[in-house]
Amino acid sequence: MDVPVTPHIEQIIRNALEEDLGPGDLTTLSTVDPEARGKGLFRAKRECVVAGLFLLEKIFSLLDAEVKVRCLCRDGDRAPGGAIVAEAEGPLRALLMGERTALNFLQRLSGTATLTRRYVDAVEGFPCKIIDTRKTTPGLRTLEKYAVRMGGGTNHRLGLYDAALVKDNHIAASGSIRRAVERIRRHAPFMARVEVECSDLRQVKEALDAGADVIMLDNMGTREMAEAVRVVKKRASVEASGGITLDVVREVAETGVDFVSVGALTHSAPAVDFNMKIVSAKQ
Repeated sequence: MDVPVTPHIEQIIRNALEEDLGPGDLTTLSTVDPEARGKGLFRAKRECVVAGLFLLEKIFSLLDAEVKVRCLCRDGDRAPGGAIVAEAEGPLRALLMGERTALNFLQRLSGTATLTRRYVDAVEGFPCKIIDTRKTTPGLRTLEKYAVRMGGGTNHRLGLYDAALVKDNHIAASGSIRRAVERIRRHAPFMARVEVECSDLRQVKEALDAGADVIMLDNMGTREMAEAVRVVKKRASVEASGGITLDVVREVAETGVDFVSVGALTHSAPAVDFNMKIVSAKQ
């Protein structure tokens, strides 16, 4: 695959392998001869958008450099149920020891990509983008946000460091929306964008007056969202947020918002089941 495995991602893989293997795979080391070789086929057990294939080569190479991985589709592709998405060939011990780690990454990331694609498809025809949140699995944010992109979604901020988001607790702590925005403008880099979470139209107007770049409409009904979009009049970007499900996301898009953020993409996406079957094992 043409996606680089950064040192950060490699460490995630190493941690996952160490968690699973510990001092050694008791079953495999006892039953499989060191010289045995074979091929493992990775199969999607239901239709999905695949994500995580780019990790397979690194997973198996950390166990044995002789393992060769061939991906039969690309991350972001739709795969029908039963499709073989990749194969790994080489020493059987390495294939078996890396099997569960590889499957765990594939099933989780493909689940996020698949759910994201369902949201993206649901708002087809509207200019709004489906975006993720920071509601991610600790330590896996980079990979989960990658999976969102593979599903056709767009990443919101990666962390607390690359954009400012004034939420209700920040407003309470600083005293007002205007005061919070002014303080951020004094301390943040010039290019950093400032977003303000608003729960009603009064706060929307206050955030606009304070010079917010993005207005987040938090848990508003669609009628109030549409009115907020009219109030903003393109003077800022508008994001809809707060428990937005597939059942209502198209109605939300119809209000004219620019972004729809969905925490469920990363905190509640059902995993996609994959398996790996060994074929043509050789002693």
